[in-house]
Amino acid sequence: MSICQQFHNVVRVAVCLLLGCGSVLANEAESGLVVYPATITLSGDNPRQQLLVSGPGGASGADWTTTVARFTSETPNVVAVDAAGVVTPVSSGTGVVRVEAEGRVAQVSVTVGDLATALLDFERDIQPYMARFGCNAGACHGKQRGQNGFQLSLLGFDHDFDHYAMVSEARGRRVSVSTPEESLLLTKPLGTVPHGGGIRITKDSTAHRAILRWIEEGATRKAGTPPALVKVTVWPTERLLVRDETQRLVVTAHYADGSTRDVSSLAQFSSSDSVFAEVSPEGIVKAGKLTGEAAIMARYEGNFALTRVSMPLPGDVPEAYYASLPRANFIDDHIWSSMRRLGLKASEPCSDATYLRRVTIDIAGRVPTVDEARSFLADSGSDKRERAVERLLASPDYAWHWANKWADLLRPNPYHVGIKATVTYDDFIRDAFRKNQPYDQFVRELLTAKGSTWREGQTVMFRDRRAPDELTTIVSQLFLGTRLECAKCHHHPFEVWGQADYYSFAAYFSRLGRKGTGISAPISGSEEFIFTAMSGEVSHPLTGQVLPPKPLFGATRELAAGEDRRQALAEWITSPDNHLFARTMANRVWTDLMGVGLVMPVDDLRATNPATNEPLLVALGNDFRDHRFDIKHLIRRITSSAAYSLASEPNERNSMDTRNYSRHYRQRLRGEVLLDAVCEVTGVGEEFVAMPSGSSAKELWTHRIESLFLDAFGRPNENQDPPCERTSDTTVVQALHVMNSDSIASKVTSDAGRAAALGKSDKSPAEIVDELYLAIYSRLPTNAEREIGVGLYKDGSNRRLVTEDLMWALINTPEFWFKD
Repeated sequence: MSICQQFHNVVRVAVCLLLGCGSVLANEAESGLVVYPATITLSGDNPRQQLLVSGPGGASGADWTTTVARFTSETPNVVAVDAAGVVTPVSSGTGVVRVEAEGRVAQVSVTVGDLATALLDFERDIQPYMARFGCNAGACHGKQRGQNGFQLSLLGFDHDFDHYAMVSEARGRRVSVSTPEESLLLTKPLGTVPHGGGIRITKDSTAHRAILRWIEEGATRKAGTPPALVKVTVWPTERLLVRDETQRLVVTAHYADGSTRDVSSLAQFSSSDSVFAEVSPEGIVKAGKLTGEAAIMARYEGNFALTRVSMPLPGDVPEAYYASLPRANFIDDHIWSSMRRLGLKASEPCSDATYLRRVTIDIAGRVPTVDEARSFLADSGSDKRERAVERLLASPDYAWHWANKWADLLRPNPYHVGIKATVTYDDFIRDAFRKNQPYDQFVRELLTAKGSTWREGQTVMFRDRRAPDELTTIVSQLFLGTRLECAKCHHHPFEVWGQADYYSFAAYFSRLGRKGTGISAPISGSEEFIFTAMSGEVSHPLTGQVLPPKPLFGATRELAAGEDRRQALAEWITSPDNHLFARTMANRVWTDLMGVGLVMPVDDLRATNPATNEPLLVALGNDFRDHRFDIKHLIRRITSSAAYSLASEPNERNSMDTRNYSRHYRQRLRGEVLLDAVCEVTGVGEEFVAMPSGSSAKELWTHRIESLFLDAFGRPNENQDPPCERTSDTTVVQALHVMNSDSIASKVTSDAGRAAALGKSDKSPAEIVDELYLAIYSRLPTNAEREIGVGLYKDGSNRRLVTEDLMWALINTPEFWFKD
């Protein structure tokens, strides 16, 4: 057995022990097969169980269920089993199913209980089919006005509404209790009458029989009091697949009375990335042809379970290779572990010049000066990279750059809240980064802000977002990485949150008082005071019930009389026990520094959008929390890792990798950084209206300050509501702007610029070329580049014009545009 197989067996054993499936392992020990589940209990209310058979290797072994496995009931009077491994009851008693595959044999014990069947339950047995077959999806009957007069709640969040729509509307044509076979609920998906959605079920299929039986039983809304659903699980929980290999999934519902039920035929399946692995409606996963990972989601009655599927790169990598990789801190352990699982190799470490430019752009939002580059390249100290990080973190540029990032997420339109309020808000954000204010304290000050919008900048968020539901959206998204907005109108399609969760969270903002002139856009310049009001409630939009303030999870703290509800919310959000708070910020900073987030989008952390490296995200969040939410510490931790220092050039075993950090991912420079870089290398600054002379682009207090350059390079639209996430996309407009901009041309050719100074200096052509490369790329030219550059300075040539042309050419290259 290879080391890789041994590793996966250890993981599988640990997973099985956690899930309490020791009997599964016992089967393997006896026969070399893993059969899931190892024991089965069936009854009239639980009439089927899908068996899964895996070859040697268990969860990492091949799925033999429908290929080489053969099933036989040794007690046919008690239990039956078909060729696909589906076990069904025949009579009460105890039975045995025999499984044979590749000369191996395993036995599964089956207990059949009371076969008296209760009435089918609408929520448990019928409504899930509407989600499985896409009937209540947003593109079909689940959209706002439904389809052809038939509307269902999106993904079945409103059970009463859906039951009424099926049974009571359309004069009983959708459900005909007197002639069940003629019900449109059957004839439409069967295709026996025209159906815009096409054929969704086949006659005598499990779905067809269940819906028909439900109608024959009277199409009741409730069938007694079935036990509450606690959770769903999926098996296997992880799987290694080779190209085009398949794996069937089994979904199990767990109920409050301790019973379980195979709901694989009722569950809805989806893949986080079908390029790597797709999943059929029946829950059969098929690996793609690319190396990577995907999370397969199984959804049943609003509950989710995930299987992580990995597709390693073909070929073996010696175990000694991964042991030899450098490890600066825990980040590297997690990155190398992920690469090992996928069979990737890391790129070589980047050069000193690349590291200096990369880390200076990341931390300070600017390119290194010529003197910084010369000094760093000449430094022979083994700790020079660590010293560079500390120097940059201590520089004023750090605060300007990182505050500018957060200004995107918080900054309002000055024509909406007023210019003075916007400036005050901007000052608050920048002052927090100048002081290196702990992140939790920064967030608490924002959430509990009181006072004047002209003097207390943190209050401006409550001037901009004025309704409790508006504040719920921005607060949950920014600080918890949770997009609650879907739950405003219906149950979140990919989360556990419903309308009650949304409006209970909104209730924390229900007692916000405001005094002064409100919003009168486009001229909203007056002062306003934010205070805690003594009354105010939020009601459920459907039931009208007044909802008390309640966090999304965890215990609800008792509020004292007259206490500001926002105080309790701030305590819960910033609590060390709130894992989402630390992980959301850790993921945001990681994304800025590494080019690709552990979770993408950065503000969408949920079970159905898992991190590419979940252990790393957990470790980063814990480290950030344990160091008192110090943002500088988080940046220092990431930039000191060996993974951060990798080169971007791929090798033969990572060229396809875009999510696992086996190499550095290049990013187009942020608009403000690129404009400031042009000013730095040309030696000519930019003048902005409403700003002091000599201000840099990253110091701008509003996006309404005119700049064609910044507009071309993707700064947020000034009319867009925060939070505004930047993209690093490249466009033809950007390339044409740099090539043809009068502003850039005037900087390159300015009498006060670097090119003019070099042209009239006594420097040799080789020295001029060296300085241009140091200024623009933070590195010295190669011998070939120096030879070409020097060759431009022919006898009698105009040194200044040649220098200007060379500078313009170097600025118009990807090496300048991109952070490598």
